[in-house]
Amino acid sequence: MTARPLEPAHPGASGRDADVPDIFDPRLYAEGLPHAAYRRLRDHRPVAWQDEPEVLGWPAGPGFWAVARHADVVRVLKDTRTFSSCLGATQIRDPDPDDLPFIRRMMLNQDPPAHGRLRRLISRAFTPGRVGRFEAAARERARALLTAAVARAHARGDGVCDVVTEVTDEYALLNLADLLGVPPADRGLLLGWTRRVIGYQDPDEAGDVARGPDGRPVDPRSPAALRDMFAYAGELAAHKRRHPGDDVMTVLAADGELTTAELDMMFFLLTVAGNDTVRGAAPGGLLELACHPAAYRALREGRVGVPSAVEELLRRHPPVLHFRRTAAYATELAGQRIGAGDKVVVLHGAANHDERVFADPHRLDLARTPNPHVSFGDGPHVCLGAHFARLQLRVLHEEVRRLLPELILAGPPRRLVSNFVNGFKSLPLDVTHAPSAPS
Repeated sequence: MTARPLEPAHPGASGRDADVPDIFDPRLYAEGLPHAAYRRLRDHRPVAWQDEPEVLGWPAGPGFWAVARHADVVRVLKDTRTFSSCLGATQIRDPDPDDLPFIRRMMLNQDPPAHGRLRRLISRAFTPGRVGRFEAAARERARALLTAAVARAHARGDGVCDVVTEVTDEYALLNLADLLGVPPADRGLLLGWTRRVIGYQDPDEAGDVARGPDGRPVDPRSPAALRDMFAYAGELAAHKRRHPGDDVMTVLAADGELTTAELDMMFFLLTVAGNDTVRGAAPGGLLELACHPAAYRALREGRVGVPSAVEELLRRHPPVLHFRRTAAYATELAGQRIGAGDKVVVLHGAANHDERVFADPHRLDLARTPNPHVSFGDGPHVCLGAHFARLQLRVLHEEVRRLLPELILAGPPRRLVSNFVNGFKSLPLDVTHAPSAPS
């Protein structure tokens, strides 16, 4: 048999294949995952060159390889020697070269063995036992937020609750603040920083974006943009050394192996990733259930378990849309030549709907097993807070199941304009039939 020839090296912006659909433009995701485009990529161009034009005021980039099939996504995430998190960091947009040494201090943007050292240190604080102790508080919080939102809807007389602004944003924020040990008066800061870093592509979320001398927007992950967050992290660490508690920041602040810069970046990572994972996944799961009432009835009646439902909802609605790696040297992936230094971007939503792995992938199957989705990544960088996120999602869905007899959309959801986070700005539900004071 004659071997299939490798595809040529990438064509550059001037020679993009017109048959390859665009999956870069952040505005696409305001309508949901582009499943038709993902299917075309999986079937015909599983590793496809994408242009990176200027969009929404953010400068153009050199382009990247988009990886759509599950097996190739897993290979990229596991092969840290070939596909580096450190060389160019983990976002599609290239950081300013002057900022790159700073960005590489974050665990997310490191390769083994440096990555393993930081992961082991944070694992001492992020233990299942410590996370598990938050379950009772999370349950009480979910119940209180849902009950209050329903009561307000009844009092207004419209019967409509926006679960994003009234429930899930606050739920994710307060749970994270408890885990980190952030004082109640300071908890709003966490949401503000998260929205600044995650929502920078969305005009509604970004607000007045800071601009540099050249008029270009300032990268929200740059040292200049994060100065206030790092100042707070230092103050909080000093407070925890004087007044220790049963929280993650107490453990990190007392660990003599972390430098000040590493502690700052760990606080940044936990604040943004720890908040926005649940903040995106929770309303995404509720939307799926609202669109599939038979599945929700099965969940309410106990015919399917909440843990398996959480996994399927995560598969259908991955909170993070992609991660970027950089090829450390020339290689080949799915018959495609990749040059040294090329950006390689794995598409979580495309991999999670790969027909080669998931039977009938566009069907919501709350009892699906096995369910090897990549919503929390894979390989050495698999999400460290996945256990905490799963706990929060399980508790929230258990309380929703108990308190809301139906999930009925009261209007179209409003999604975040972002090619990175699969988030929501609004999800209105009709809670007319929910009891005002559930037992």
